[in-house]
Amino acid sequence: MQRIVLPLLFALLTPSFAFTPTIGLRKSSLLPSASLHRHRTPFARLRASRPGLRMQEVQDGDSPREILEWSKKREEKMAKAPDVSSLPYGEWDSPITSKDITDGTIGLGSPTFDGEDLYWLESRPNEGGRQVIVKMEGGEPVDLTPPSFNVRSRVHEYGGGDFIVHKGIIYFVNFVDQRIYAQLAFPGIDPVPLTPEGKLRFSDMTVDEARGRLICVVEDHSGEGEPRNYIAAVKTETEEGSAVAEPEVLMEGDDFYASPRLSQDGDQLAWVSWRHPNMPWDATVVSKGTLDQSGKVVNVKKVAGGENESTMNPTWDVFGQLFFLSDRSGWYNIYREDEGQVVPVKEMQAEFAGPMWKLGSKPFTFLPDGRILCNVKEPKVAGSRLAALDPSNGQVENLASSYSHVGGFAVSQEKIAFLGGSARQPTELVFAPIAKFPAKKSELTVAKKSSKLEIKSLYLSEPRSIEFPTGRPGQTAWMIFYPPQNAKYVGPPGSLPPLLVKSHGGPTAATSTAFNLGIQFWTSRGYAVADVDYSGSSGYGRDYRERLKGKWGIYDVEDCCSAAKYLEQEGLVDGSKMAIDGGSAGGYTTLCCLTFKDTFKAGCSSYGIGDLETLASDTHKFESRYLDSLVGPYPEMKEEYRNRSPINFVEQLKCPIAFFQGADDRVVPLNQAEAMHKAVKEKGILTSLTVFQSEGHGFRRADNIRTALDGELFFFNAAFGLKATMPGDLEEIVMDNFDPFLPNELRGYVIIDGYELECGLESGVVRQIGYEEPDGSAYFPEERGDQQGGMIFKEKKSEKIDDMVEWL
Repeated sequence: MQRIVLPLLFALLTPSFAFTPTIGLRKSSLLPSASLHRHRTPFARLRASRPGLRMQEVQDGDSPREILEWSKKREEKMAKAPDVSSLPYGEWDSPITSKDITDGTIGLGSPTFDGEDLYWLESRPNEGGRQVIVKMEGGEPVDLTPPSFNVRSRVHEYGGGDFIVHKGIIYFVNFVDQRIYAQLAFPGIDPVPLTPEGKLRFSDMTVDEARGRLICVVEDHSGEGEPRNYIAAVKTETEEGSAVAEPEVLMEGDDFYASPRLSQDGDQLAWVSWRHPNMPWDATVVSKGTLDQSGKVVNVKKVAGGENESTMNPTWDVFGQLFFLSDRSGWYNIYREDEGQVVPVKEMQAEFAGPMWKLGSKPFTFLPDGRILCNVKEPKVAGSRLAALDPSNGQVENLASSYSHVGGFAVSQEKIAFLGGSARQPTELVFAPIAKFPAKKSELTVAKKSSKLEIKSLYLSEPRSIEFPTGRPGQTAWMIFYPPQNAKYVGPPGSLPPLLVKSHGGPTAATSTAFNLGIQFWTSRGYAVADVDYSGSSGYGRDYRERLKGKWGIYDVEDCCSAAKYLEQEGLVDGSKMAIDGGSAGGYTTLCCLTFKDTFKAGCSSYGIGDLETLASDTHKFESRYLDSLVGPYPEMKEEYRNRSPINFVEQLKCPIAFFQGADDRVVPLNQAEAMHKAVKEKGILTSLTVFQSEGHGFRRADNIRTALDGELFFFNAAFGLKATMPGDLEEIVMDNFDPFLPNELRGYVIIDGYELECGLESGVVRQIGYEEPDGSAYFPEERGDQQGGMIFKEKKSEKIDDMVEWL
């Protein structure tokens, strides 16, 4: 065998080369660590006059062929522009970093008016996910929640309905002790507890001013077995020195309660309830009752709902008429009760709400003129729109066309506030006088932006909704497709981008086209992303949502695989570089795809479910019977649970997999990830397991969020033979069974500034194998009998050296 050592002198012969940490490793290690490089395609810089970079955007409903044609035209124009380089997809430098995502981004939610004062909730990753109530004061946002408090309910584990404001007093649930506190709406004011210490949790509050109390949902964990849920009243005033009173039960008997809502005259109460084994999107009931002189609920009547009908969000108008959402038509539309009859306000093949995972949501509310402010999601359109629905004639008017995605909203007598954004614009909380609507963007005042980052649109991918065949007769499914996008790079001629398929959690949930740096992180680096709304997702009507009944782990898996194959067949992605990721239920779909199918070449599971039996027998009350509909009753169908659990078929895993897991996860125990990682490792397949201490089901700490995102990119690029790096301020993820070189490839050796590097002459892999303090002497090509590598024939030696110098 022949070996080569290349001296620093040779490197200096190439004017464009300078030794930087890109070549030298940050840590001395045989692993690729922070400087693994793999280039299978030579790259060259393309420079030409810049005629202007204006391209017509593709539109929703365009076929993949049209999207491909648009992408090719874009690349042709980009390649002619100055300062645009051709680099392998997946290796592009991006202005979007994981630190930007955690440090520069906050979560915005629950906009609320008290009079004309605007309040909202902020979730802050750099504070461990702490939630803070903020008020617009004198044109500036002001924090009201003291640093030692975290505004977050744990009812149903997912919470929601965390706070309410009434006449200058904030009522909120504190995360640590789950007690309700009252606080004057000024900074620096200490909150006062209204509920006793113990094992009660509270959520979804409404103020009963006439009786000096809150009416709310309570979850009681003080007994044995399942917690008990009910609607109760909590006094808002306590005598100084006296103990806080126990909540007074108003309604009980069902397994779950939500949305207690008082009529505006305070005489009637409406609410939603349901029972096992249903989830709130399966079968719920809207009921109402009268409050007697003592404040108890009497004359209870069912308004709507029952078997095969999901209802939610009972809301009273000023005349005491009850409106609510129901999917009795197959779509979540708005209805009203009229003399004991249920009457549709407007029937549309569109959704006015999503599934009720969290309490406290208000998918519609009334404007002062009697119209209904709502959020409309149509299946063939990416995103949603803010609209006003006139209940007298059913007319729908768009109110904010400058935003393609709308979240929560609130109304006062004078103003509308709402959360709006788009795929290229971070979500922001904006408001304007009602008279301004329909409002142009210039007419809206921004209260707070979710991100301070200013990223040029040429770095941001525009999503498109694509309907694709599932392979099952008569059934199609949907995905949101994001092509690669970067102002400075195009892929090499004839090449295609790697694909990352995203499998959302839930599984009764949906993707979103809201501004998502977690997706743009990938597309700006040259990955295409397919965010799949597989069968069973919400937003496409009840029939689509119910496709997954009895088929979880089957239809969702087929749809994710079909989406990837469809994009490959249409010439939009590289079929040899297709990966999938997902968290929680999405992690289960990911693991099933990697275990039972061979579509994907790599995958990443974040706190993914590997064992359905464990989930069925050891989970919280809210989801304890969820699998009855998704798989079947347990333990009656125990064998089916075993057959759909990836952990029982680890011998079928045959591609690289990365695992990210919280050590304190109660939904998906750590031992599931450990067992699957061990099995993959023992098979000699590339794998990685990263465990985050003090994290549960989902990651809240900024460093852990960053490590998971950068680590996933590092892992996929390594698996696909692409340049892979980790940021210098993060620890590398540990990769097992990693061999950065191609089988039997020729290798050369370089000594630069004392760093001895091993170089794959075909793959372009560079890794450090030693270090000696430079002694000033030059190194020249020589035989190296002490190093292992492929054969380099003498007649090819000079050619290989030239190739390596050119590559460096």
